[in-house]
Formats: sequence, C-alpha cells, structure tokens
Amino acid sequence: MKQFLVNDESELEQVASELVPMLSDYEIVCFQGEMGAGKTTFIKVICDALGVQDSMSSPTFSIVNEYRNEEDEPIYHFDFYRVEKLQEAYDIGVEEYFYSGDLCLIEWPDMIKELIPEKHLEISIKLVGDNSREITIRSND
Repeated sequence: MKQFLVNDESELEQVASELVPMLSDYEIVCFQGEMGAGKTTFIKVICDALGVQDSMSSPTFSIVNEYRNEEDEPIYHFDFYRVEKLQEAYDIGVEEYFYSGDLCLIEWPDMIKELIPEKHLEISIKLVGDNSREITIRSND
C-alpha cells in the first residue's frame, strides 16, 4: 500500500510517476472516491504520463473511452456511474476489455464489482480539507 497527500493538482504528476511502473503488473485499475474527488483528473494525469495525445474526458454517458499511448496501444477509460444493471456492462463487452491485456482505468467500479478481475489495483481518492486529497494505492491479487 502506498499513500500520498496531494495539496495541489500539480502534485498529481508525482503520484502518477510512482503509479505508472506498477501498471506493467496490473492492467485493471479501479478508482474509488466520491463525486468531485478527482478521479477523472487523476486519470488524465496518468494518461499524460503514459504518452496519450488524445483529448480525454469522462465517459459518463458512453461508459467507455479509448485512448492510445505513444506506442499506439489502447487504454480504456470506464465510468460505470450511470450503470444500473450488470447487463449494461455485458452489453458493451466489458469482459473482452478486462481480459484483453490492455490497460483499463475504471471509475465507479462498485457498480459492477462482481465483474472486476481479482487481480487489480485499487486507488482511493479522499477529500481532506478544502483542496487536499489523500490518495491510497492498494494491490489486490
């Protein structure tokens, strides 16, 4: 487990630089945190660190966005906030994404927790104070 206190958005780059080497062992990364905690913002910083040139946004309505890193490998960004039934996740072929070997960054994983592969990273973002965040990274094997 690693824990970070981030007082400013600019400090997210340092956290991402510690996380990125872990991604060679974990393709599935789950982001936990209340609305407005900064999940999408942190995912953008991670994608920047991975060399993504695409414009990034939350896939709240599309459920999944695909980006490409500098090696032209896909990175999938999911947002399951609006999913009400597991069937919606099955309908987009979520299992194919999760077991593709490609990086999957998942917001609101609790909505589909029974579909999340056992081996994954969990990133918890918790608001502390006005602008600070506590970021905890845990591996789940």
